[in-house]
Formats: sequence, structure tokens, C-alpha cells
Amino acid sequence: MDTRGTSTPELPELLSQSAKPGIPVPGAQEKDLLSSTAAARTLISIIRPCYGPHGRQKLLVTAKGDTVCTGYALAILRALELEHPAAWLLREAAQTQAESRGDGTAFVVLLAGALLEQAELLLRAGLPRAQLREAYATAAAEVLAILPSLVIASLGPLEDPFWALYSVMNTHALFQTDFLTKLVSQACWTIRELDGNFNPERLGVCTLRGATLEDSCLLPGLAVAGKPCGQVTMVLRGARIALFTCPFGPASTNAPATACFSSPEDLTKFSKEKEQLAEKQIAQLTAMNINVVVVWGEIDEKTLVEAEKFSIMVIQAKSRKEMAYLSEMLGTPLLSYLIPPLVPGKCQRVYTQELGESLAVVFEWDHPNAPALTLVLRGATTDGLRSIEQAVYHGIDAYFQLCQDPRLLPGAGATEMTLAKILSEKGSKLEGAGGPVFLAFAQALRSLPEALAENAGLTVTNVMTEMHRAHQDGNFLIGVGQEGIINVAKEQVWDTLMAKARGLQVVADVVLQLVTVDEVILAKKSPSQQQDLNSESKKAKKSPFLSMNK
Repeated sequence: MDTRGTSTPELPELLSQSAKPGIPVPGAQEKDLLSSTAAARTLISIIRPCYGPHGRQKLLVTAKGDTVCTGYALAILRALELEHPAAWLLREAAQTQAESRGDGTAFVVLLAGALLEQAELLLRAGLPRAQLREAYATAAAEVLAILPSLVIASLGPLEDPFWALYSVMNTHALFQTDFLTKLVSQACWTIRELDGNFNPERLGVCTLRGATLEDSCLLPGLAVAGKPCGQVTMVLRGARIALFTCPFGPASTNAPATACFSSPEDLTKFSKEKEQLAEKQIAQLTAMNINVVVVWGEIDEKTLVEAEKFSIMVIQAKSRKEMAYLSEMLGTPLLSYLIPPLVPGKCQRVYTQELGESLAVVFEWDHPNAPALTLVLRGATTDGLRSIEQAVYHGIDAYFQLCQDPRLLPGAGATEMTLAKILSEKGSKLEGAGGPVFLAFAQALRSLPEALAENAGLTVTNVMTEMHRAHQDGNFLIGVGQEGIINVAKEQVWDTLMAKARGLQVVADVVLQLVTVDEVILAKKSPSQQQDLNSESKKAKKSPFLSMNK
């Protein structure tokens, strides 16, 4: 489908006009000139339906047998077992975008894949790889230079961030976006410093299964899912904390064993030694003034009773992920044996908070980099909570970016259509290889609003025609909505400048790396070769380790 609406010559025709005499042009029947394109198409087919606010979910069963229901591109990519090196590079690019800006992973995969598909067409038309790479780099630099001029809004230093965060949250939240955005906005605004700086590490996120999303709330300090064991349920002053990823009690062997006793005295001696071991372990903790223990494992009743004698609060954690988070925040290691840490974690107080039928354990301390607030999310299912949690993190990341650079771009595909229009106009005037490459880059950019329209259930041809007409008339605020084209300024649909610019840079880096690849060489042993090596290990072979896949 040609959405440009102008009678622009086809790329092969343009290239043939600018090709030098004597340079052979590859035939159209030649197979993949760019071997990475097949892998990119596969990833696009998986990620494309999840793109945008109307994207769908994927129900994945991982290699370990875990079931994951998500629409987050990076979570899907992590669950896939990728074999093609180009697919690995695209996943790594998406990971880079997620780590640096939090959002835009699907944007990176879709745009990079579209550019690779356009590159294959250019190579088939006879454009040398060196010229393609140089022209792609020029087009990418042109796009990044134009991007700041498209900014139309900015978040003020004293403004409620709700209006700026809503479109980001709406892309990832499945329902009740208003409530969730208000909660995130309130949390971010509360811990924002007076000088305008925002430290996202000071805002924790805790998920508790049960109740509904409306029961989500904010708690002071760092809250984690867990329950106190025993009678000691709080430490209100000078908490010193140890974290254990082992049973709280005498160590048990992994292999099953049967104790053999020849007399009742042996049984009594065994029980007494076990009690003495528990007393010794608790005495070691007491010597280091440990008064809070967080355990990811079983709790031995006798050891628990001994701990209560010294007013030690014992907390059983729900997941290793929360243990790792506590270790990072408290600055104390996770221990696999019941021995006191050299550097215990410290905070002011530890207590439990009842939230309906669930319990959360709250850690509070007065430190500039310590979590000051926790957003407790409630939901019926683990997968639902995971999606809500991911949406919250996207909102927090977006606010962090806006505190660094408050500029906002038109969303809903409007920015991509504007960039495509500008590149098309410049490409139609350029001579040589630069012209068709600029047109190809523009076509790749148009694939993003096409995906938004497709996922919204709209007629793609009609939507793209209307958008093209509006942008040709100079209205670059027209994007894709739920029922057709919309004015993104009136609907307040935004993209942060930092996330979009970083995503385009990541795309340019990975595409420029892949456009010069013409084959993939896999150096590995095939099963038949391994059998030959075992049976004839003394015989020399020419190349037993090399298999090639184009």
C-alpha cells in the first residue's frame, strides 16, 4: 500500500536512473540479500499486535513451563528462545531502550524491522551496501535533528503531571487508567524534591494479590509482601536487619535421609543437639544486635521460639525478587546460611500493615536515597498485577524523564507521520542514492501509525489517506485514535522527547550494524558430526565445527 499519495517513482526505477554504467544489478529472484530480514519479520509479526493503547496481550508458555500473559514487548522478547543472531541484536536493542528510558521497546523493534525490510528492497534494486549504510546514517541524523522542532508542549515545574502521564499509562494499562494515573501522579509529586529533582528509587512498588485495583494505596517507607511469624510484629526503634535465603533453623540436607536411633537416649540427644544449634544461631544474631530477620524459606518453630526470647522479629518473604530489592535498598547481602551479616541493614522501624485480608511489612528510615513511599497495588491475578506493575513503572520512568527534560511530542503516530513527510520531500529532491533511501526511511516511519490503526480495528487505508492529507495541509497534530484520526493536542496524547529521541538513536545503531550483513555463519557441532568425532576421534577432519546458515 502506498500512503504517500503522490506519483513517486519506485525505488528500483530511481536507483537504475542513478546507477553507474558497468555495475551489475542483482536479479529480483536472488534470495535474501539481507539475511537478518527474515528474523526481523518474525519479531514484527509477534510484537506488532501489541503496539499502542489498543494493543493485544500474548499468553506465553516459557521453556520452564511458566505461563505469562503480557502485552509488554520486552517481556515477550525475554520469554522467546531466539536462535538467529539478528533477532538477538534486536532484543538487545529493545533491552537498551528499556534500561535507558523505560518505554519505547515495541517502537524500537517495529521501526528497526521496517528499516531492514526497506533495506532489503534497496539492495535488491542494486544499491551498494556502503552507500546504503551512509545514506541511512544521514537520514537518521536528519530525523534526530528535526525532532526537537516538533515539540508542542512542556510540563511546568509546578504542574500536576497527570495530563502528561496519562497517555503513557494508557498505552500499558488495560483498564482504569484514570485511577492508576492519579495514583502514580500523586506518588511522584509527593516525593519530588523542592529543587525539582526526582529520584525514582525513592518510590517503591509492591503487589499484593487480592481485592481490586481501587484498593491500591500509598504507604510511607518501603512496603513488601510478607508476614511476621511469631509474637513480635514490630520494631519501632533502631532496626538492624539480616536477610536469609535459607530455612530459619538448623540446616537440612537436600537429599532425603533417615536417622537411625538404637535407644531412646539417642533420640533425646539428637533433639537436644538440635535445640543447642538453634540457640547458638540465635546467639550469634543477638551478638550482632540483629532484631529483624527476613527469611525466604521455611521457618523452624523451635528456632522461632528462641528468637522471640530475644525480641527478634521474624518475617517470611513471598518472593526472592523482593529479597533482592531489600538487599539493594538496605545495603546488606543475601545470606544462604544462618549466620549474622558483616554489615546488617539498618532502618528506623519495621512494622506490619493490614490491607484487607493481606499483610504488608513496612520498613521506614530517614535517608536521602531511601524509599520514602510505596505504591501498593492490588489485583485478582498474578498476571494482572504484573501488567499493572509494568504500567506503573512506565509512568514513573516517564515522570523521571520529564523532570530532566519536560518537552513533549505529538503522540498517536503524529510525530512519525510528520518526520515521514519531511523525509519524503527532501528525498524527492535529492540526487543519487540519498533520494530513494530517504523515501525508504519515510516509508518505514509510516508503518508505525499503520500498526496503531490496525490494532484499533480501523481501515488502515482510509486512516492513512486522511492522515496524509492532513499532514500535507500542514496539520502535524493529526494522529490515530480509537475511532479514526484525532487532534493529539486536544486529546492530550503525548510522547516524551527523551524516549523518542533515544529510541530513534538505538534503532539507527542496530540497523546500521545489520545492513552490511549478508550471511550468518554458525560455528557449532551438528549431531552427525559429533557422532563422527566420537567414533573416529583419531582421524583428521577438514572442518568438523562449521555449519552455515544464510
